[in-house]
Amino acid sequence: MKIRTLFLILCLALCACTPPPPPTKIVVSVVADGLNSSYELTEPVTVQKFLQDIKLELSELDRVNPPPFTQISDGILIEVVRVQEENYCEDRDIPYQQRTQTDERLPTDSPGVQVQPGINGKESVCYRVEIRNGLRQTPAQVGDPVMIQLPQDEIIYVPPPSSLDPVEIVGTLAYLSKGDAWVMRGSSQLPNRRPVTTGGDVDDRVFSLSADGNQLLFTRKTGDVFGNELWLLPNVYADTPQSVQLRPTNVLYAAWYPATPNTITYSTAEPRSTNPGWDARNDLRRSLIDPQTGEEISIDLIIDEYSGGLAGWWGTKYYWSPDGSRLAYVHADSVGIVNLETGERQPLVSYEVLNVFSNWSWRTSISWSPDNNLIATTVHGASPSASLPADKSPVFNLAILNTDGRFTTEIINQAGIWSNPSFSPFIVSDDSTFPEGYLAYMVARQPLDSVNDSAQYDLYVADRDGSNARKVFPSDTQAGILSREYVWSPDGRQLAIIYQDNVWLIDAASGTTRQVTLDGSVTRLVWAW
Repeated sequence: MKIRTLFLILCLALCACTPPPPPTKIVVSVVADGLNSSYELTEPVTVQKFLQDIKLELSELDRVNPPPFTQISDGILIEVVRVQEENYCEDRDIPYQQRTQTDERLPTDSPGVQVQPGINGKESVCYRVEIRNGLRQTPAQVGDPVMIQLPQDEIIYVPPPSSLDPVEIVGTLAYLSKGDAWVMRGSSQLPNRRPVTTGGDVDDRVFSLSADGNQLLFTRKTGDVFGNELWLLPNVYADTPQSVQLRPTNVLYAAWYPATPNTITYSTAEPRSTNPGWDARNDLRRSLIDPQTGEEISIDLIIDEYSGGLAGWWGTKYYWSPDGSRLAYVHADSVGIVNLETGERQPLVSYEVLNVFSNWSWRTSISWSPDNNLIATTVHGASPSASLPADKSPVFNLAILNTDGRFTTEIINQAGIWSNPSFSPFIVSDDSTFPEGYLAYMVARQPLDSVNDSAQYDLYVADRDGSNARKVFPSDTQAGILSREYVWSPDGRQLAIIYQDNVWLIDAASGTTRQVTLDGSVTRLVWAW
């Protein structure tokens, strides 16, 4: 027993005298600043701690692989990429575009005429570029370019690709194309058809011919959003028509007063920086002017400034009866007659305001019958569904109103918001002693989806009471009408309409159609004797 104990003690003593094994070496390689260095560690640490221990400093942009939180192991390779950033901006050209526009004044063999040179635009573009270990990388764009100057398109007028046969024109037909007023009388051919302004600055706010077809009232735009000047061409058939500026500015509405020569009526607005660009005054003034100088000889206040009712900021529309004895008005929710003695507005028909949740407000159009007794208009109809609020109803009906308020008759249901009914002038006929005439209107091809600029319409002509209606334009195989502009000839036998941005004539009785322009840029029409 003693021997065994002694043996155990001896073994323990020998074990205690054996030296510990050497620590495990961890070899670390570091590539940084163009050098490849090796280090030996005895304890594993994170990459971040190791770099701190060897006093290798890092900037915020420097990159380390593997990531700093990685635990070091034997044989690991740590790569440090030194990163710098540079930011700079440079100007960059924006190439201009070339546009061609048809000009019917040019002979068919003309190669074209440059009317506006092309000028490149300019924008500032900012970049950020990384420099990694002294090597520049591909720059990356920072943010959106900042516009310095918009490009100006090159505009070249070219002759039309084909020609049209001449069409006889009754009275004076005027139209607006490319910012200039054109007139035609007697024939649709040159020189009977010619421009009477050349500045390209006529806007489409006001465009009105006097009853005799000799004087043209129009506006020239002066502001980016809203702002204009009222101008007059005293004689559209002068060898060199000269326009004169009238006093009113910022005009929302202006037209010739039908009862007195050289007399206009107009309504104005206050320009605003917010949509739609103006705040209507809803006023109405009548002014007798000197047609040669544009000077106001006299001015009468017909309607003083007022709120204009619901959504009155858009503006009240005014329509004189053919004899100038009565005045109709249009609000967002009603059509009525103004008592010219008291100024009181007497509604003939009321309806729900159309809520379009946009920066415009709908005003219907109206047309007086030539005997001053009836008004044709479009009214906002009841909602077709209980789940659809009345102010969002897509229904618009064509109605005839008695101007004494005795009756209102809706003659076409679901005609569309831009049905724009219009009575023709009385037609003089040797076959009848009674006055004859027509009622024209448009009907949307999708009447419950007509509150948009892409809604297509067909043009109808009916008897004055709405009976015997027939579609006259376009055919079923043609695209529908997009423009809201059409007018009657002064003899009541033809209509002129803007179709695909050109002027077309339609015979009301036969339905015969003739295209009379080719430039594809017509925006307004008026027709008078």
